[in-house]
Amino acid sequence: MISQQKRRRIVARRLSPSLAQEVLAAPNKEMVQVIMEFPSLRSCRSEHLRELIRSEEGRIVYELPLINSLAVELPSEALLKVIPEAKVKMVWPDVKAQPCLDVAVPATGAAEAHQAGLTGKGVVIAVIDTGIAPHADLMKPEPRIVGWCDLVNGKPEPYDDEGHGTHVAGIIAGNGYESGGKYTGVAPDALLVGVKVLDSKGSGPISRVIAGIQWVVDHKEEYRIKAINLSLGAPPEEGYRTDPASKAVNAAWQAGLLVCAAAGNAGPRQRTITTPGISPMIITVGSISDQGTIPREDDVINDFSSRGPTIDRLPKPDLVAPGSDITSLKAGGGYVAQSGTSMATPMVTGAAALLWEEKPSLTQDRIRELLVSTAEDRGYNKLIQGAGYLNVKAALEKVKTGAAPAPPAASEDLYFTLFVTMGLQFAKGERRQELLSVLTNHMAAWLQKTGWFQKGDPSLYQEHLPQVLYAIAEWLFQERPEAS
Repeated sequence: MISQQKRRRIVARRLSPSLAQEVLAAPNKEMVQVIMEFPSLRSCRSEHLRELIRSEEGRIVYELPLINSLAVELPSEALLKVIPEAKVKMVWPDVKAQPCLDVAVPATGAAEAHQAGLTGKGVVIAVIDTGIAPHADLMKPEPRIVGWCDLVNGKPEPYDDEGHGTHVAGIIAGNGYESGGKYTGVAPDALLVGVKVLDSKGSGPISRVIAGIQWVVDHKEEYRIKAINLSLGAPPEEGYRTDPASKAVNAAWQAGLLVCAAAGNAGPRQRTITTPGISPMIITVGSISDQGTIPREDDVINDFSSRGPTIDRLPKPDLVAPGSDITSLKAGGGYVAQSGTSMATPMVTGAAALLWEEKPSLTQDRIRELLVSTAEDRGYNKLIQGAGYLNVKAALEKVKTGAAPAPPAASEDLYFTLFVTMGLQFAKGERRQELLSVLTNHMAAWLQKTGWFQKGDPSLYQEHLPQVLYAIAEWLFQERPEAS
């Protein structure tokens, strides 16, 4: 029998800081929705756990096996019993996710790709958002919404009762059918899978966003999904290693999916990057204003675009794209202009579709390197612009010429030091795959500078660098017996 004092100590260690303050101060019968993380998938699925939750008048809202978690609604006082008895690893508040609210496509360099015949044809993108309305620009002459999941209302056909997701989908894949070609997306022949996780007011619990990511991972092969667009976010409470949304996008990346997420709209203050954009694995996108012109010389970073560093003090965003006054699809038909990093993010996702059409064998890691390394430096601090301004034309040229990754900037020595430090933490138990993916994303340029991969066929370097990095990291950080 666990004493009341010991029970409270156990619970205090397992609750996130904000939850601990709320629950331990005055536990009561008021219902709270939380994300419970467990040590293993098996413990997450135990029947004893389910019976315990039911006995405390709680219910399981979402199963989140991607991160060994459950979204649970129960009285706050029930946490004092459930946490110690169910051997819960950690409990997080199920915070609300919000959307991160013409000439923009030519400004990115995508127009040249269209003229060369690249339109993202056949590349499937999952849009996790408020839904996707069957707008003419997505349905004619042929329907291009090829998959659908509604986690809010359970409706079987695509719709959007808020409009944000339709606007985002149009930036990726609108073909200009209704406007006679005036308003087109970055990849106007790409295919879409809509996953509705935000309600008619444009919000929803972060657990539902994670459930949407889970659905995409589970249906990746069925729909041949290549990438996820997340034009949404929530304030992070913890770093990416433990934050539930970050862990979910990390798992999606490791499953072979490119993930693009909005940086957030809380600029110009520093340290305002939202989750899941805090994850170092994925592509986090800030916003730049094209000033209503195609030339890039007058473009400036939007004040609203969130700045780094992240809560982990890591540099973000990764790059910026047009996100101010972007004209795209309106859910009820026609077009509307909106602004936000929500609009910048699908610019990058659409650019990835063009790269995949040019070379279908590209991995998500290589796509990331191509987009980040070819971004145009606009002279801003890296915590404001990341690598710089999305340059689709330069990225495509790099694919066509088969050029190896560009020589690194001096700042990438800092990356090396950072990730070796992470490696030491990993050797003490951090997740292996997480570290390996981060190493693959960030250390390619540094390794080239060392000369390790300067010799031989460059194409071999491009195609097999991730596997080589994985092998090196596996050897460096393998668990070794301690000296006696």
